[in-house]
Amino acid sequence: MHITLKATGNNAGMISHLLAKNPHNTYDRTEKGARVRMVYTVFTEEEAEIVIQASPDSIDLVKNSPDSYDITQYINDREFVTSSLFCTYIRGALGTALNGKPKEDYAAWVKHPFALELSFGPVASDLPDAVVEGLFAPLGYQVTIERGEADYSFQLKNRSTVRYVTLSGHQTVQYALRQLLLLIPVLDNYKHYYISEEEFDKLRRYGEGWLSAHPLRELIIRRTLHFTNLIEQFEQSDSTKTGTEKHIEKDTVQAQKDKHQQIQKQEQSLKEGTQQPTVRLNELRYQAIMDVIRKLPRRQKIVDFGSGEGKLSARLARMKGIEEIWAVEPSAYAQVRAVERFAKLERHADAIRPTPMIGSLFYYDEQLRGKDVMILCEVIEHVDEHRLNRVMNTIVTEYQPGVLIVTTPNREYNEVYRMDQQELRHGDHRFEWSRSEFRERCEQWIEEAPYSLALEGIGEEVEGFGQPTQMAVFTRRKEPKNS
Repeated sequence: MHITLKATGNNAGMISHLLAKNPHNTYDRTEKGARVRMVYTVFTEEEAEIVIQASPDSIDLVKNSPDSYDITQYINDREFVTSSLFCTYIRGALGTALNGKPKEDYAAWVKHPFALELSFGPVASDLPDAVVEGLFAPLGYQVTIERGEADYSFQLKNRSTVRYVTLSGHQTVQYALRQLLLLIPVLDNYKHYYISEEEFDKLRRYGEGWLSAHPLRELIIRRTLHFTNLIEQFEQSDSTKTGTEKHIEKDTVQAQKDKHQQIQKQEQSLKEGTQQPTVRLNELRYQAIMDVIRKLPRRQKIVDFGSGEGKLSARLARMKGIEEIWAVEPSAYAQVRAVERFAKLERHADAIRPTPMIGSLFYYDEQLRGKDVMILCEVIEHVDEHRLNRVMNTIVTEYQPGVLIVTTPNREYNEVYRMDQQELRHGDHRFEWSRSEFRERCEQWIEEAPYSLALEGIGEEVEGFGQPTQMAVFTRRKEPKNS
């Protein structure tokens, strides 16, 4: 994770005084558990380039977290990507430049716009390139976005979410660094700390002079504060400011509040997975799955693949006619939460106890063969598309469940949520399919397998776009006995 700051033109070397870093020495410190280094790779009066790099300890990143016992927590990109963690590490080293308080002899250069080139990355962002460019172009930068290339014999994804960004333009060092430290976390959309009202001060200090007029101001505030109540508090407090700060009229504040509430509701409908489950849509999915199972003549033995924290399995545990439920999940942390949830079922006399099981779709387990029902609820979109055919082939030819239920997002519905065409509903989704694409893939999976297919939608239907979730029910046909 790094930032490269380059200034060219007359007096470019003055940035060393604004940064308060001697060009002939290497800055090497430990900040918040990470090694932070700053080194000038070029330094003349007409050109100065400094690289700011941070190297955190991958073990320290998670060893004090509640998830530290789960090995999957150690397999992540936080050690490498330029994110809010990186901004926290380097903030102390850039204090003089951010505050605009160099030695008195150089104070006049704080307001001097240099010809700057700012390069940073890698950044893991769920935002499309057009939005990334839209964050920086209004600030006067020319934006270049690059993706890393890998020589694979198969296609991992159509477009990588990891990017390297280069900004070119005239700007003061103070404004440039403040803009980066505010917008890099917006790109990554990840916060490693508790988000509170302390973020208000950061928005005002780092956003002073440019944020109020930014065309994507609402996006920046929303992805900085995350929570509706904090966004509303910020807008309300910001509307009372006088003097040099922009005054926002009450009607405008209310309109922004209403819009933020609408956006938050949409985001809650979009976020899927164990970290921020969508209550309403999840409930509709669970209910649709349970309605299918309730009508089946055979539902004694059920496999819930990718069961997460066991929410669906716990609901199924109280359904009449079910005798065993295998809750299969690769994450140990999610399994612990599931075990806690299953333990609470003991208070219900009509409930069975699901069996938690560490497992994966990529590894065949004989114990799961021949069950009455197998469920993949919002699972397949988290599997790399090139691996999915093999997974489904294993299910229909080896596991051979009596009924297979698969749910996945409907990409067409993303337009209802006003999402960019390149956006996915969750950062871990490998793909999202339209209704026709889903149907085509479902039909391919059972071309040589004795299954019939029924498709339906889940959630509010919008003409032309379908429903937010699509569900496939594969029913195994009885094979004729040999005469």
